[in-house]
Amino acid sequence: MAVEKTFVMIKPDGIQREIAGEIISRFERKGLKLVGMKMIKMSREKAETHYGEHKGKGFYDELIAFITSGPVILSVWEGLEAIKIVRKVVGATSPDKAEPGTIRGDFVLCTTFNVVHASDSGETAKKEISHFFEDNEIFDYSLPLGEFLQ
Repeated sequence: MAVEKTFVMIKPDGIQREIAGEIISRFERKGLKLVGMKMIKMSREKAETHYGEHKGKGFYDELIAFITSGPVILSVWEGLEAIKIVRKVVGATSPDKAEPGTIRGDFVLCTTFNVVHASDSGETAKKEISHFFEDNEIFDYSLPLGEFLQ
């Protein structure tokens, strides 16, 4: 098992519904380490780059309008198999497939407003982290049990 970094974005609906703290605490309680975080109002240009693979799809314009409609919280998490663990905590994209106990299973009613985005692979995580964070915005520090988790 490898220590990995992954990217998570709390979308405008997660902030507007005042569940950002709950979302963050779920990752912390799972044992992941928060190594970077900031809140931004995403520009259209940043959004189009981030969601570039969806360009031309029927939901693209709605997605861009939504993600730029309010502030988002960007975060980087670190831990053993962090990408897989975060995806499991987040749950399936579609609310009818998201298991109860996951973020989407507990808080999401429709795919458009699905509260959170999480990287789906190591390659995607690296790309998304570098798209939103400078190297000096990612921190390296120890957790009390960190040496036992590596």
